[in-house]
Amino acid sequence: MSNASSPRRYCAILMPFLASDRLRRIPGAPFAAAPPEAPLLIVEKAKGALVIAASDPAARRLGLAPGLALAEARARVPDPLVAERDAAADAALLERIADWCDRYTPLVAEDGEAALMLDITGVAHLFAGEAALLQDCLARLAAFGITARGAIAGAADAARALARARPGSVVPAGREAAAVRNLPVALIGLDAAATTALLRAGLKTIGDLIDRPRAPLAARFGADCVARLARLTGLAHRPISPRRLVPVALAERIFFEPIARTEDIEATLAGLAADVARLLEKRGEGGRRFEAVFYRVDGHVRRIAVATTRPNRDPKAILTLFRERLAALSDPLEAGFGFDLVRLGSFETEPFAEVATSLDGRARAEDAVADLVDRLGARFGPEHVLRFLPQDTHLPERRARLVPVLSAVGASGGWEDAVPSGEPPLRPLSLFDPPEPVEALAEVPDGPPLRFRWRRVLHKVARAEGPERIAPEWWRMADDTLDRDYYRVEDEEGRRFWLYREGLWGDAAAGPRWYMHGLFA
Repeated sequence: MSNASSPRRYCAILMPFLASDRLRRIPGAPFAAAPPEAPLLIVEKAKGALVIAASDPAARRLGLAPGLALAEARARVPDPLVAERDAAADAALLERIADWCDRYTPLVAEDGEAALMLDITGVAHLFAGEAALLQDCLARLAAFGITARGAIAGAADAARALARARPGSVVPAGREAAAVRNLPVALIGLDAAATTALLRAGLKTIGDLIDRPRAPLAARFGADCVARLARLTGLAHRPISPRRLVPVALAERIFFEPIARTEDIEATLAGLAADVARLLEKRGEGGRRFEAVFYRVDGHVRRIAVATTRPNRDPKAILTLFRERLAALSDPLEAGFGFDLVRLGSFETEPFAEVATSLDGRARAEDAVADLVDRLGARFGPEHVLRFLPQDTHLPERRARLVPVLSAVGASGGWEDAVPSGEPPLRPLSLFDPPEPVEALAEVPDGPPLRFRWRRVLHKVARAEGPERIAPEWWRMADDTLDRDYYRVEDEEGRRFWLYREGLWGDAAAGPRWYMHGLFA
């Protein structure tokens, strides 16, 4: 794609019969077998009556347009085909078409209920020119059963208006004003009241507005009229809002003979991974999230993404992650009649620094762990690979929190310093949640336990360390929250436990209570 300073070029795709095409023209549609001359009406309830929300070309030729009551339509044409409007299904179909249009450009935006706007700046040469791109898009949509119209211009508003009034137009850069001069003022996009006011003033075409001074137009018809006119003629620019992020590095393969074999798909991904890696290397970056997109010849689009815990641009490692992901899919990748386009892009990148392997092999070990985490994330999903993140608290049960590995990348430490070599750990690796009550006998009221019964087994204490007092956090303290005195104890058989006494003598009628909170390895 060209740089941001290139003149923008937009392709508007209008699908005026999207709802009826979904019901009658797409293979397997409910009314696919109905006679083509039979009018199809899509109705919805409005003010207690059923009115036409959309209709097919056969109904339009008979004068059955949206807004007409169903009862009046049946009075004009007996026994039309009738279906209830399903706005969610229409929106889902538009989403699928927008996904499919990504094959032309990653900058695709929805432009109303049945229209798309494509920013094709710098990509037309890949399709033998803008006219060929537009013709290819419309022809493919027609093969899918979608009636579509389109136009290309240097302004999105101009392309939209021309797609409605003169479909198939390709306006050279800078000629938008001349191309839209003879279009009706209704195509500016103002509301009905403003359009009526323009017509009553004798301003019937966009050219009539272009020839008028802007200040009187703004004073009489509002600033929005002048702003829309400027965008329509290319004097002002408003960028579209793409549905998806634009990849930082992108590579693709187009196949005149669609591929379907697993070996061909893997070989294609390997080549694309090498291309993306070279692009990232030129930028001095590594990818953190990669997405492969497979475009089937029947219009179906499948997206598969993998993520890494660190910047990566190793083609073999990227291919390995996609192999893991493809093998773990609950909904396998179905090639159908084959894929005619495969893309691979990196959507998140970070600066990439070559790290020399240390003599003790620590860097190599860290790399192996990171590779393992990446492969586990690709197979099971990154949200299912967790790590402990330290929390700023001294309460043991709140000291660590499980979070997805990818969301914790770059998180700072906070764990206590490691104990000296040969010394026992200060905290057990596993804790009971909640702590389990035990029966304990102490030598003195506030001393360590001499023996305790836990899970109906009596343990005699041989050694004990403590107490370590942990007080409750005052900002979370409830009325019945008490101090805890923790002890590290070892029984006569060498098993080590972490117990605590809650409360002191005199705090409650029943005296202090003992709990088992963890076990040392």
